[in-house]
Parts: sequence; C-alpha cells; structure tokens
Amino acid sequence: MYDPTRLAALVAVAEAGSITRAAERLGYTTPALSQQLAKLEREAGTALLVRHHRGARLTDAGELLVTRARRVLDELERARLELARLTGLTGGTLRLGTFQTAGIHLLPPVLSAFRRAHPDVELTVADYEPSAGVAAVAAGEIDLALTHAYDPGDPIPVASSVRIEPILVEELVLVSAPGHALTSGPARLPLTELAGQPLISMAPDAPARRGVEAVLAGAGALPSVLVPTPGYLLVCALASAGLGVAVVPEMVARTSVTPVGVRALEGGGLRRTISVAYRAAETAPAADAFRAVLRGTFKRAQQSPP
Repeated sequence: MYDPTRLAALVAVAEAGSITRAAERLGYTTPALSQQLAKLEREAGTALLVRHHRGARLTDAGELLVTRARRVLDELERARLELARLTGLTGGTLRLGTFQTAGIHLLPPVLSAFRRAHPDVELTVADYEPSAGVAAVAAGEIDLALTHAYDPGDPIPVASSVRIEPILVEELVLVSAPGHALTSGPARLPLTELAGQPLISMAPDAPARRGVEAVLAGAGALPSVLVPTPGYLLVCALASAGLGVAVVPEMVARTSVTPVGVRALEGGGLRRTISVAYRAAETAPAADAFRAVLRGTFKRAQQSPP
C-alpha cells in the first residue's frame, strides 16, 4: 500500500519538474519532500526519479506510478466530497441566533473555527433575546440559538421539540466606578454590604432578571437608575461614571469597554447559565458540528483567568 501523501508528492514533482518547486507548492521544505520521495521509492522497490542539476524527471516506473496515482488521488477526493455531502457538512446553510453578549465576545472565534473546518456551509447570524431565540428554534426559523437564564430567575418557556444544552455557567459580580470602596477589597463582598447602595438596576419587571433583582432588593440595595432592557454596555458605562453600582455577569465585567471596578460576591449564588437551543428530533450534522465547536470554545472561556 502506498501512502497517498507520498503519491501526491510524486505527482507534484512530475507537474513541477523540480523537487524544489514541488516543495514550494506543497508547503514542504525541499529536504522534507525529498525524504517522502525516498520512502516512496523504497516502498516501490525501484527508482522513480532521476535527479539532475536542472530538476528531476520520472523514470519509466515513475511515469507508470504517477498515472495510477492520479486516478487514486482523484478517487480519494471524490470520496471526501461524497462523505461531506452525506454528513451534511458541505453546502447548505446554518442559521444561528445569539444574544448580544455572546454574539460580541464568544461567538466570533466559534464562527472562525467552524468556517475553517467547513468552508462550504453558509452561515447566517441574527440577534435574538433569549426567549425569542428559543421560540425561533422551535418554529424552524433558525437552527441553533444561544440563550441564557439567571439563577435565581424565571425559567424560559421551552417547547417539547427543543432541547437546551448548558455550555457555560458564570457568576454575577459587582461593578462600580474605578476606586470605589465596595470593589477595592480582595475578598468576596457580602451582599449585606449593598444595603443603602445606589443600584443601576435591570428593572424588577424584566423577566430574565426578576429573581436577581429580588435578591438585591432583599439585601437593601436602592435602585437609582433603571435600565429596562439587558443593555450591559450601558449599565457598565453608568457604573463607570459613578451613578451607582451594578451586578452583571463576570464576562460582561471582564470585557467592559469602560473602566470599572470589579468584585466577586459572597456565596456565589447569583449566576447566569449560557446554553444552546436546538431541535431534538432533527438529524442536522452541521448544527451538531457547530455545537461541538461551541462546547470547546465556551469551556476555554470559562477556564480563562479573570
């Protein structure tokens, strides 16, 4: 049995007329390609090339093997394409939904990795609030949706046809203006220290944040500015300007475009879980492959230091 990589090297030399030029085309060094060709000659049991000062030419045995090698390599390429079509990872479209934080900070490297692995799959990305993204998956409008839920918090309604796969859990942390007393200590801050503090609130009537806001209100934090929609860029900017403190996901705090003080909260009981929603009954290889890339990327994000 001949190694297809070595057969491809011999074909490249036949086409280029030179080991050096063939090495440049294949991305090898000349010595590395020469080693591959020498191994192929040992496998064949005869000389395949005659080296000369202007390059290299095929022997009769080399000509015979190149003719057969082209057929073998063509068949292998056809097999690769047919397998890709069979698994659904060539052509077609993968429709994605994402909420803003994940779309800005986590999705781009996933998209890059997926595109490198499956360049023939067309990608579309749309912005959805968490509950709307899950509903869009159930309705068949998109294939996957990044969504999130808070703990404590109201669960997102999920149709029976949809599965939710958690891929990242992050704590909520306190953010403030740089140098604020509450975010200056190294230890976790007890929630009782929030009593009487002006809070930039995501509004108690926002479903995703209702449980979190209730905990903060129970600790005695006093809403000073209400932000009814989850616009964390705005929340961090207001905290940075000294208009109050805020409790936001750790990823939001780490990637804030405005300077903020950050401190973990005692107990670690306030969390956000990021998940991917997908239709359970469908066989969708592209969606499955994308979910696998998501798992790896989100795992690395979760393990990276603050």
